[in-house]
Amino acid sequence: MQVTKILPLDKKRSRVWLDEEFAFVLYKGELRRFNIREGEELSEKDYIEIVNTLLPKRAKLRAMNLLKSRTYSIKQLEDKLREGFYPEEIIAGAISYVSSYGYLDDKRLSEEYIRVHLSDKSRMRIKQDLQRKGISSETIREAFEACSDEGFIQDETEQIKNLLRKRKFDPLTCNDRKEFAKQFAYLASKGYSSETVRKALGDWDSF
Repeated sequence: MQVTKILPLDKKRSRVWLDEEFAFVLYKGELRRFNIREGEELSEKDYIEIVNTLLPKRAKLRAMNLLKSRTYSIKQLEDKLREGFYPEEIIAGAISYVSSYGYLDDKRLSEEYIRVHLSDKSRMRIKQDLQRKGISSETIREAFEACSDEGFIQDETEQIKNLLRKRKFDPLTCNDRKEFAKQFAYLASKGYSSETVRKALGDWDSF
């Protein structure tokens, strides 16, 4: 196969096209190692070493390093690897590798997120946040069920009351409509519906 184009990606890396199609990204030292130059041929042996050994190893290391600094969903980690221009089959291999060691688990990530944010966000907002991470509705549902079994899930009206108490807002003594509107807007930003907020405020004096 012929090297038809090489374009710098940054100071250290370049994008390589083979037979007019984008193939992969290599470091300058790797270009020299495999004698990759525009207009010249890349041997099948070298191509196989690059796509079967060099890039998979690098993608796995990249995935592991990313997971050291923070938690990622499968979709988020896939997207980060795509930013490195890894071919899809190599991304899939890296995802499978880190998953096999238990480093990547969308259900566990969802459960941890629910436990942390259930006191200050509605179920709907938590679901939306997790979906933005690329986590499926089914996985989110299972995570909520697991947290419920553990006793983490509480009634949303009680959550609202706890939030307002932390904000030192008492609807029984407040006569300022602007303040009420401010608190409603705050709760809406947390994903609570108007109906749920009104319910919480309506039976405030029973708690």
